[in-house]
Amino acid sequence: MGILWGLMAVMLVAALVLRRRGGIRRVAPGSPDAADPADYGFVRQEDLDVRLPGPDQDLLDVMAVVQRNQDFTAAAQLLAGTGKETEQRWERVQAVAGAAALELAQTPRLGAGWLHAWRAQDPKDPGGAQVFAEFLVQQAWRTAGGEDQADERRIILEEAKSACEAAALLAPGDPVPHITHLAVARGLDYSQHDFEQLWLKILDTAPGHMGAHLAGLRYWCEKWHGSRELAFSFAEAAAARAPQGSLLAALPLFALHEHLPDVNLVRTFYQSEVVTKSVHGALFAVQGARADDPMVAHVRHLLVFFLVRCERWAEAMEQLLHVDGHVGALPWTTGPDPAETYAVYRALAVAGYEANGGSPATLRH
Repeated sequence: MGILWGLMAVMLVAALVLRRRGGIRRVAPGSPDAADPADYGFVRQEDLDVRLPGPDQDLLDVMAVVQRNQDFTAAAQLLAGTGKETEQRWERVQAVAGAAALELAQTPRLGAGWLHAWRAQDPKDPGGAQVFAEFLVQQAWRTAGGEDQADERRIILEEAKSACEAAALLAPGDPVPHITHLAVARGLDYSQHDFEQLWLKILDTAPGHMGAHLAGLRYWCEKWHGSRELAFSFAEAAAARAPQGSLLAALPLFALHEHLPDVNLVRTFYQSEVVTKSVHGALFAVQGARADDPMVAHVRHLLVFFLVRCERWAEAMEQLLHVDGHVGALPWTTGPDPAETYAVYRALAVAGYEANGGSPATLRH
């Protein structure tokens, strides 16, 4: 079945290419290309938003104003009104910093001037300090990995480390600077002791922060050469202590995704106990989470990936109903075209659902 699934994916991609080029339109009933996601009210591929995992219209409106006017004021006001210790604050800091980093990459000498003005004009603003620290981290990780640029990356990360420490002093009790610092720890090769000291600061301020745990998981996965045991130990310990309504129960699924290259050759992997258990934990987490928790979208996107791979079509469709329209999340963002990758999985989910008797009329909205 694993081989068949792979062939289906290849055929679907080929069919999508043919469709774009005006090629053959007649397809066999029940094939992925015969299923039309539009019948379910899903957004067209070209209209999918790759910036965010879920809707945050206030953020999008603010960033449109900031970048149009090259004035940071609206962003400063937005973050000032976004509570610390919240997942939303972390997401917004990442998004604002990401917009600045992309702007700088597109226009190296002129881009992100509003961010530098923010730091110069209001150096004691916690929001501006947090965005600047995250901006430096994203700059560093955008730097290519060749030996000639290794020194450049290290210099930027050293500056980001200082920026994180400065941001933390401006906002005691806010975990965001410490979460950003975790990405610095990955790049500067912190020792396990140094990481644990940093992690304790996060646990002191926001012990249940899902975004922090995802950042911590990345450290374990990269620092210890992809050690599944350490990564899963970290994820399972967090899931075990997760209170009711916490998304931490989904963390083992993220650990599993981080290590797919190690195990993906096993034909029956997606029917294995470890996948089933992790998927059930993530489903349990989203069912008990608050509807307005911005991290729910992250979990649902990853569930789509695994549920399609597990051929659990109806459950995949249910998750798609919640997240369709936005694709700025794992696993889609690991590739060059998140919208296309997502569209492939969405079409497979629709095809599998209809091949097993489903239809737009039978899908719960």
